Amino acid sequence: MSAEGSLKLRKRDRFRQYLSSRLGRNSPSNASISRANEGDGASIPSGSLSPAQHAEKGPRDNLKPRNRHQFFKLFGRSSADRSPPPKPFKRSTLEKDLAVLSTTYLMEDRQNLKELILGIVSLNEKCKDGESSLFIGKCADFCICLIQYFEENASDAANAVDEFLREITDIRFFNYNMEESLKSAEERVDQSITAIKASHPSLGEVKGRPRRGLSGTVVTVLDIGIPVITVLKEAVEIVGAVPFLKPVLAAVLVMSQAARETQSNYDGMLSLSTTAGEFALSIVERCSTLQVLPPNLDDAVKKLESRLRAIASRCKEMSQKNFISCFFQTTAFKDELDDLRGNLDTAIQEFQSTNLINMQDALERIAEALRRTAGNVEWGRLDALPSHPDTSGKLAEYLVESRTPDVEHICEWIASSSELLLCIHGAAGVGKSTLASHLSKELRAAGRLAGSIFLGTFPTDTSGPETIIKMLAHEIGSIHPQTRPKILDAMQQCHGTSLETHLQKYILEPLQSLNHPYPLVVIVDALDEWRDHPTFLPALGYLNSNTSVIKVIGTSRLNPVASYLPGIDKVSVHTYHLPTVSMGVIKKYFEKHLESVPWVDGRRAHPGDIDKLAELSGGLPVWAATVIALLSYQFSESPPHDVLADIVGSRHPVGGSDGLGDLYENALKRLFTTPEKQQQFRQYFGAIIALQAPLSISDFSALTGISAYLINKIQAALPALHTRPPPPGSERMVHPATAIFHLSLIEHIQATRTETPFTVFASESHSALALSCLEQLSSLPSPSSHHNPRQARLRAIQDYAVRYWPYHVLNGTPRLNDSWSQTKHSTALQTISAGTQRRWATSFHKALIPGEDGLELEAEDSMGLILRKLAKRLGESGGDQWRFQVACLEVAVRIDDGDAEAWSELGWCYEYRGRRMGGIQMHEKALAAFRSALQLRPESHPNHADSLNHVALALWSCHQFNENQDTLSEMISCSQKALTLRPASYADRDRYLDTLAIALNSLYRHNGDLQTLKDVISLHRQGLELRPAPHPERSKTLNNLASALQSLHEHKDGDMDALKEAISLHREALELHPAPHPDRNLLLDNLAEALYQLYRSNSDEKALNEAISLEHKALALEPAPHPGRSITLNNLANSLKSRYQHNGNIRTLNECISLYHEALGLCPAPHPLRPMFLNNLADALLLQFEQNREVGVLDKAISLRRELLILRPSGHRYRKANLEDILHLLEMRREVTGGDRDHGEIDDVKAELATL
Repeated sequence: MSAEGSLKLRKRDRFRQYLSSRLGRNSPSNASISRANEGDGASIPSGSLSPAQHAEKGPRDNLKPRNRHQFFKLFGRSSADRSPPPKPFKRSTLEKDLAVLSTTYLMEDRQNLKELILGIVSLNEKCKDGESSLFIGKCADFCICLIQYFEENASDAANAVDEFLREITDIRFFNYNMEESLKSAEERVDQSITAIKASHPSLGEVKGRPRRGLSGTVVTVLDIGIPVITVLKEAVEIVGAVPFLKPVLAAVLVMSQAARETQSNYDGMLSLSTTAGEFALSIVERCSTLQVLPPNLDDAVKKLESRLRAIASRCKEMSQKNFISCFFQTTAFKDELDDLRGNLDTAIQEFQSTNLINMQDALERIAEALRRTAGNVEWGRLDALPSHPDTSGKLAEYLVESRTPDVEHICEWIASSSELLLCIHGAAGVGKSTLASHLSKELRAAGRLAGSIFLGTFPTDTSGPETIIKMLAHEIGSIHPQTRPKILDAMQQCHGTSLETHLQKYILEPLQSLNHPYPLVVIVDALDEWRDHPTFLPALGYLNSNTSVIKVIGTSRLNPVASYLPGIDKVSVHTYHLPTVSMGVIKKYFEKHLESVPWVDGRRAHPGDIDKLAELSGGLPVWAATVIALLSYQFSESPPHDVLADIVGSRHPVGGSDGLGDLYENALKRLFTTPEKQQQFRQYFGAIIALQAPLSISDFSALTGISAYLINKIQAALPALHTRPPPPGSERMVHPATAIFHLSLIEHIQATRTETPFTVFASESHSALALSCLEQLSSLPSPSSHHNPRQARLRAIQDYAVRYWPYHVLNGTPRLNDSWSQTKHSTALQTISAGTQRRWATSFHKALIPGEDGLELEAEDSMGLILRKLAKRLGESGGDQWRFQVACLEVAVRIDDGDAEAWSELGWCYEYRGRRMGGIQMHEKALAAFRSALQLRPESHPNHADSLNHVALALWSCHQFNENQDTLSEMISCSQKALTLRPASYADRDRYLDTLAIALNSLYRHNGDLQTLKDVISLHRQGLELRPAPHPERSKTLNNLASALQSLHEHKDGDMDALKEAISLHREALELHPAPHPDRNLLLDNLAEALYQLYRSNSDEKALNEAISLEHKALALEPAPHPGRSITLNNLANSLKSRYQHNGNIRTLNECISLYHEALGLCPAPHPLRPMFLNNLADALLLQFEQNREVGVLDKAISLRRELLILRPSGHRYRKANLEDILHLLEMRREVTGGDRDHGEIDDVKAELATL
């Protein structure tokens, strides 16, 4: 046993930190996640059959019918063998029908298997209650394992079937109406399965192996949610039906298997197998109902089977190609699929032309399935989601074969890794976005792309994580129409929910509904350039355990792990450094593009120039592309050869100093040669840096005061520096800088460390735009014009001004009153009439919250109050409007910095954002706002206590991140002062008691002082008295008090009275939250943890059993990928391990190990819980080894201990204990095996221990 012991997590430590009803908790949805079962024909892709293929020519009168028994003889079977006669085959769903027929044909081939299935079905008829159904299910599941085992070792499988058949035969005569008989039968079956697996070792791992042929189809039924016993029962009923179609079905199954194994174009492969399967099953259905079969049908079937077998063979070959091959041969792969589609259509047409049986119904069924699939997709409503801006023409050219090794590495990661995120990092201009664009295009062609977002191609300042998730969902729905129903469900269900729920509903569940055999890839370019990545990344970690469904490729300038990118520690990540491209590639690029430069006077680039350019580029494609642009555009009076000479004469290669900056600076000096022109450039470029949406040249001119002529002139010069040309058709528009210029240029122009004639300060540009937007408000349509829709519609410049003036004011003005009052913005806002204020507010509300009821305003409302009301509505809307909400409140406190309510609302706006998104920055801003409100509310103010409490809560939030004791001390001081101002008679005293209790509990966890803990308990008791049932917060106080009492039990040498009271309180809290309350899983787990603590204190087996039962219930409420599932799995496994140590039941230990395995799988490195789960699983495997003495089990435990040592490097407090643990295991293995392979490692471990 590890020195650390069996570690058990307490969710109560998080749950008891609940503060007040105002704070709430964003619990992720407990909605179960499962792959949607496809309905009847719903999996058939569109385009399977052409309308011409649905024609029916009718039977031919000149053909002589044949009796069906003639076909039995033809295929080596007598009609006399059919007893009882099979029932007609009736269609259900494609997957189920294939499984039933596969089982039927297997039964025909293997008599003992047939008898076993008949026996299980007979048992099922005897057993009807719920308890016995679990027992029957176990028998049926093991039967499926045996069926699959026939693929690997037919003779061994036959023996295993005989052994299990004997057991099933013996228990058929039990009285299953008696509980004792049922229990006895279940024990015998368990023992029999264990014994059979022991005598047939390969059988134990059969479920994890590839599934092929008939048995593979039967086994696949487990994956689609159909009860196995249902398949077996229906298979028994049709044994003997149309056996001559078995070869046709076999070919279909090969195609189906190929679709499940393909690494590319799953939808196309699935379309083939589905069309062939539907047609073949329809033939079976029709033939099974005919008493007399047409003559020459066997010839038609043989010809169809031959065609299908050839198609299936090609499908199988294609499915065996690895993903790298598929990626580099996407076009050829799709062409081959198109050929196979044509061959399948021909085979179906030829079979129809025989006119032997009427197949019109079958063709109509397929066509109807296709129509249903298309009809289930709603296009219009998806447009309500934000869509990705058009990036056509914005991304640089991908240099063919320039990144082959990098692409191969990425493909290998996609195909075989277990991490969720691949972060491709490299210097600015190295080509990350270009590579991401290439990957997006090729993955889409291969059917492996879920969606892609290029954050650097549009302004994201007002696009929060929810907006980006919805944008991704729009991409997914556009690429994969089958996901749209799930996405539409998400649009109804995700109002005001957490980011984790958004990811689950908008991304994960739609992708799961596709049921692809491989994960689809989401690409997020320029992840680190997005301001909200610190809030997005921790939420992304919610998907860590779903890499079989989704993988994410992101790009970043810095290594996210080495640079401690905020939130990256929550995600399982693999990093890949994107190197510069080779000199050879850069030379080829220059050789190609220098040919298109408009040289003059016969002057051209020489080979030496190309060598020098390649050297100067430093391998950065953006540098090479910029040089070509500078030479190609006539942006100055200098001819191209002079520009080239100037560049070649540079002494600063990009890899050395700021070569890329030098190139930009020299280009700008050539473009804007005089101080006047440089000033004009600064004004223009600063404006587009601050610009939040595209505007026409005339509107941009009106807002910035730059003449249209000058805008055109500047725009005509700047294309030489474009790395992302504007979308086609938008030449008369002005775009935000991020949409058309490389980030390295934007950063160079904003750099303040070395100010140049071109340096721009974004705050000045925001300030100028804010003033212009405020001026536009006076032109808003009057209320009387609302009767005329054309007059009421805002012009583009008005719409921009309405939406963004608060945002520009926030980013372009100081907050402090002394400075704010001196600004032109302050004066402008004071001069806006009351009518104009209301018109703006109405337009703003309509633009940002379309479809909502109008804003209620009073005639006397000031602009500050209007802004606060709008902020409140934005907060209640459930949309991703936080940046507009905080902008309104920031402007409100500027207008009236003496409004304590406005400061408090601003504080809560930041505080809620911090709680929802994570990170200390928001909490620090909340604390500053709450402090401002407190200054405006002296001790004599009636709300002074409220402000003290708000400051205390913000301090506690900061303490959760910085663990600074001064912060905690100030929190305690503020909480105590606030409580003294709220005597016992005060209505909300319970909230203040809560805050102080939370502060003191944090102090107790730091110093372990018993008196502090007693104070916490006293405060919670007072709070509980103030929250009698049915107070909505009573259950939380019950839980918090119970948790404190558990701590008292641990502190005071096992105070049993405290523990028993804690259990009683936990029970009451649980009763107050019946299903489906979102907190019920936490309360179940907390009660279970208290009962487990009781068992550890007095060995009360009843308490342990109840704890296990409660943890099972909690686990059922936390389906993967619920963030609490891994903790509950670990806690349940710990309880089961204790049960095993009590009763020695190996089944209990096996279940415990299985749960530990699942918990570990949900927490890949670098998850902070992974070390604990590694430790607990290794301990459990040691117990298993002590039971079965299998060296393989010991090997696994050693492997886990080795990984644990890697995660606990030198200096870690548990390093020594882990070294001792692995030393014990290594010496144990040496003793058991008698080998010497561990000698060197044992010596190394001993040597390190000697130094500790």
